[in-house]
Amino acid sequence: MAISILVVMSKEEVYQQRLRRYLTALRNEKPDRIPLRPFVAEFTARYAGLTCQQVVHDYHLAFEAAVKCANEFDWDATVPNMVYVWTGLTQAAGLRYYGIPGINIPPATAFNYIEPPEDQAFMLEDEYDALIDDPTAFLYDIWLPRVSTEIAPIGQPATSRNNLALVKSAMAMMEYFSAFGPQIQRLRTECGMPSAIAGIFKAPFDILADKLRGYIGITLDMATQPAKVLKACEALMPHLVNVGLATADPARQVPIGFWMHRGCVPFVNPQQFRSHYWPTLKPCIEEFWKRGHQTLFYAEGNWDYHLDDFASLPERSIVFHVDRGDILLAHKKLHQKFALSGGIPNLLLSYGKPEEVRACCKRVIDGVAQDGGYIMDSSAIMQNDTNIDNLRTLTEFTRQYGDYSASSCAPTSEMATLRPCDGADALRLVGLTSGLAPARKPGICRPWEEKKKELPPITGDEDLLRRVWEQIEGLANMYIWQLLLSF
Repeated sequence: MAISILVVMSKEEVYQQRLRRYLTALRNEKPDRIPLRPFVAEFTARYAGLTCQQVVHDYHLAFEAAVKCANEFDWDATVPNMVYVWTGLTQAAGLRYYGIPGINIPPATAFNYIEPPEDQAFMLEDEYDALIDDPTAFLYDIWLPRVSTEIAPIGQPATSRNNLALVKSAMAMMEYFSAFGPQIQRLRTECGMPSAIAGIFKAPFDILADKLRGYIGITLDMATQPAKVLKACEALMPHLVNVGLATADPARQVPIGFWMHRGCVPFVNPQQFRSHYWPTLKPCIEEFWKRGHQTLFYAEGNWDYHLDDFASLPERSIVFHVDRGDILLAHKKLHQKFALSGGIPNLLLSYGKPEEVRACCKRVIDGVAQDGGYIMDSSAIMQNDTNIDNLRTLTEFTRQYGDYSASSCAPTSEMATLRPCDGADALRLVGLTSGLAPARKPGICRPWEEKKKELPPITGDEDLLRRVWEQIEGLANMYIWQLLLSF
């Protein structure tokens, strides 16, 4: 008589199994089955019975909603909170550029970014030299007072509102970021769920087009002063790399998130991509890889025109996420070197029928996932219009149809140990490459050499004083650059 034995895995065993599956696919190899990594943002609110206002304004509720989804969906990785902008913080800083649910927009609508008209851009067309000379000083002196309703411009009296906005928003940022470590650990211990990404990066050109000059402004500048735009992109490079490395996974396992916005055709033409966007992006990605970090190219929009350029990056250095592009073309151009993710249209997940979702998932799996190196996900971040039943259908179908265990190709055995990225072999390289050398050291605001001139003669351990000074400087530096990149 046959006896069946039910094996119940611990949460840690489930975590290790999921992490191994996810990392294997990230490295463009073949795991036991296709991993699932849905980037669920306001969807978590819908699933947990909350409003967009609740999860964007109270990050504790957002964390709870993320845990609920991680516990009740059989995914392999998720983000601790994909509703990343905490409007409690943005209100403390008085940031002008957000539509906040329950204030500017209805409580059931996801927060949104409000780009100012060109004549009210947060950086003016004649201010490139100031940005190029010292990007961090520019952000504090010029950009922050313009984007805030509370911060006084240089030369005007600093009011209590000014001081309170700086103190409250800085303390709020510290509180918020400090909460992610326990949230990641909670996902591991309570849900057996790995965190999908770590760190943040944006292309220098996108920074100009998003938060500084705006899209209209950058379009005009590319016609009237392209050399200044290029120098500004070059000046931003080391600072953006510094933020990416400072926030990356210290274990060098999961990739740095790179959110791609306005560098693709037709936002820029092919010549502008090759002259400005790509030359100031590629060295940053190569620098991450030298330090052992993959980068997730979250290619919002259609980047088909640029796939050949991406194919020139080092093997396995990126994971390419397909939004509106042709995932079959991306597979043809990139799969020999890089893993892919995404390709399931958000419109389908919101308004399609379950049988249509299954059919689409089958087409994508058949077309790009037969040899591994694919992570199942929607095309773009999922907000509260995503249909719960359709996401459950995507999950269940991928689990059934995406099982490699019966295939002739066995899972890759090298991933039995969860190794870091292959680029970690280059960790012997210290400091940024010469092409990224800045005028001022990234990660600080005022150099120790300037502070030292203000002090009496030092009789004790100067290295100790310098080290602590730069450590605290790093917090102030991270505050302003995270406002720019994340909030």
